Amino acid sequence: MQKRKTFTKEFKLEAVRLLEQSDKPAIEIARELGIRRNQLYKWQQQLNSKQEAALSGGGRPTADKDSEIARLKQELERVKEERDIKGVKTTAVPLTRHSCEGRNLVAFQTHTDQ
Repeated sequence: MQKRKTFTKEFKLEAVRLLEQSDKPAIEIARELGIRRNQLYKWQQQLNSKQEAALSGGGRPTADKDSEIARLKQELERVKEERDIKGVKTTAVPLTRHSCEGRNLVAFQTHTDQ
């Protein structure tokens, strides 16, 4: 799977400046910069609507968030292993049956065996 590209605020500002001040079509500018044309328009819209806070990113997790996610995944795996060692199993137990537009639906309740 290909990683999503990230761009600095300066890159985005320069791209929008090129879009607004250049005689070149947006598709040509986008190709030269290696981005999609609609991304240029999105950055332009963000800049025009939010001014100072625009284009600051925030879409991708920072390195701190990435490391926190990795830590939490490891902790989840450890807790699952502990649960499995203790023999605690989670099963779905039928709770009720319902009829909706001719279909039989079953509601389940999670039950923990200890």
